[in-house]
Amino acid sequence: MENQFDVVVGVDGSTESMAAVEWAASDAARRHRRLQIVHAYAWPVVYPPLGAHPTPALDQAARQAAERIVNSAVAHARAVSAELSITTATPIQLAAAALLDASQRADTVVVGSRGLGGFSGLLLGSVGVQLAAHAGCPVVVVRRDARAGGPEAGRVIAGVDGSHDADRAMRFAFEQASFRGAGLTAVHTYLWPDATGPGDTLPLVYDEDDLRDDEQRLLAESVAGWTDKFPDVNVRRRIVRGTPAGVLTRLSHDAELLVVGSRGRGGFTGLLLGSVSQALIHHAACPVAIVR
Repeated sequence: MENQFDVVVGVDGSTESMAAVEWAASDAARRHRRLQIVHAYAWPVVYPPLGAHPTPALDQAARQAAERIVNSAVAHARAVSAELSITTATPIQLAAAALLDASQRADTVVVGSRGLGGFSGLLLGSVGVQLAAHAGCPVVVVRRDARAGGPEAGRVIAGVDGSHDADRAMRFAFEQASFRGAGLTAVHTYLWPDATGPGDTLPLVYDEDDLRDDEQRLLAESVAGWTDKFPDVNVRRRIVRGTPAGVLTRLSHDAELLVVGSRGRGGFTGLLLGSVSQALIHHAACPVAIVR
């Protein structure tokens, strides 16, 4: 399709958005995708400084500032890969609207974990929730936190719960692991028996070993088809008793990338509707990919 951009990154000139550019440029180069750099600059119109009304001079200043931010981001991306095919966009829109529009024709949208200017508060309130919940493609949130070596060092971690979104997340995770030449760790958490459908009655008493066996089977079934499609990826399966937010946040401290579905059931119910999503977006130590 003409004018379809593969990896879209939102920038605002902050250090965090430059980290997002580095991640997006590396990803685009690794997967042979094009890169589009987007900076939304609606602030002079929507939030005029000191209550001033928009003027031609103010509009020109905003355009020049946007160009400087985008040019800096392009140079940053070129430093990662000189061969990248790069386009830019500076829409006069709010950040969420600009990125949601771009996501409809993108392979992936990438943003920094914190922002300023056009992306102020991107992941601190409704804008980040809108992007993660409604984007037409996977969303990757990048942070600069230093990660220590450990058992998951350099690996992609995928949260698994057997839902449809988790299956899409698994595809994304395997693709990322394959292109990176990295291993993949599929993680499923549990605390107690989980209802699998409407009207299910949960047991008051259950055997811990039987429960763990059931969870192991769910994880094995979720991974089985993908290991055949990506035989080059070294796969580990981990069943962990605990909350999804706590387990995945802990594992993220030495991981390369954490991948989860945008909605789930069982261990990942309400992923983008409550505390679990907030915990992963704010506290995971590695980049987080949310896949719809």
